Amino acid sequence: MIASLTSNLRNQFTRFSKDMQELLHDRVYVINVLGYISYNFVIGAYSYWGPKAGYSIYHMSNADLLFGGITIVCGIFGTLAGGMILDKMTSTISNAFKLLSGATFLGAIFCLIAFLFKGLSGFIVFFSVGELLIFATMAPVNYVSLRCVKPSLRPLSMAISTVSIHIFGDVPSAPLVGILQDHINDWRKTSLCLTSIFFLAAGIWFVGTFLKSKDLLNEDDEDQSTTTLIGERKPLLEASSSSQA
Repeated sequence: MIASLTSNLRNQFTRFSKDMQELLHDRVYVINVLGYISYNFVIGAYSYWGPKAGYSIYHMSNADLLFGGITIVCGIFGTLAGGMILDKMTSTISNAFKLLSGATFLGAIFCLIAFLFKGLSGFIVFFSVGELLIFATMAPVNYVSLRCVKPSLRPLSMAISTVSIHIFGDVPSAPLVGILQDHINDWRKTSLCLTSIFFLAAGIWFVGTFLKSKDLLNEDDEDQSTTTLIGERKPLLEASSSSQA
């Protein structure tokens, strides 16, 4: 039983290594994830430091409630709008990259202008519009991750994307922004520097519009014999119990 388990683990690791190599050699997937990491770097820092910055710049008495409310409302409507716009544009990987780049670029402009306002009302209006545009990326970014890889790699592609945006995006962003603020000691300037990273994300996704991409929605990545073999394979513990009986 131990030998069988060891062999099974070895086979699984070998398969995982091959799948990871295939993902990392897919330029469309890598560009999409790199843009998503840059994007999430800003979003993560917004969620952590936003209320603190809002209180310091605009003396908000309810900064947590205001930032939370804007994020929830704009997140819902922005995500829905992004999906509908992509459908109207005709859902292709190239169009998804165009929407990602355009929405992020415009959203960055509105968020930058928002932090330049001295009055709270102007900030709320422009920041809300910016957040609507920023959250319009949710549908297209996942569309690319799912459609640029063959069906058997989709679970792994989504898993690696999710892990990457947290490890390299929102996890380090909060302490790094804190260090920047300690150095600058001006939340308005710190917020402007942070928001400018959206332009990096937009630029990375813009590169994706020039890459040759193929929609692999209906791609058959495994032959029928392999699929049949997997379907007939018994779970390891069940097979061991049957042999003992």
